[in-house]
Amino acid sequence: MFLLEVGFCTGTKSVWILVGKILSIFKIVIPLLVIIFGMIDLGKAVVGSKDDEIKKAAKSLGMRVLAGIVIFFVPTIVGFAFSLADGFNSDGDYSVCQACITNPDGC
Repeated sequence: MFLLEVGFCTGTKSVWILVGKILSIFKIVIPLLVIIFGMIDLGKAVVGSKDDEIKKAAKSLGMRVLAGIVIFFVPTIVGFAFSLADGFNSDGDYSVCQACITNPDGC
């Protein structure tokens, strides 16, 4: 009943702030992990000096970098989806969801 009076995003604002903070943490941790694991894998492959291992480690690093880049696009995709939904909504409540996910401290 409360959510219908206030609006979905306004009523669940604390959940969207938590999701935004988790995404912010992922944006910091994932690139660090990609760098650390990439250095370890490529270091092992170079020390082993086998061409197959170096190619395999380089391919693994490429996949990790791709996954890290995708993480950075998640807030953009979510924001775009909420802006589309907000265009169909008359009270503009979905802009609250978008603001809380993209900038949880300023929400």
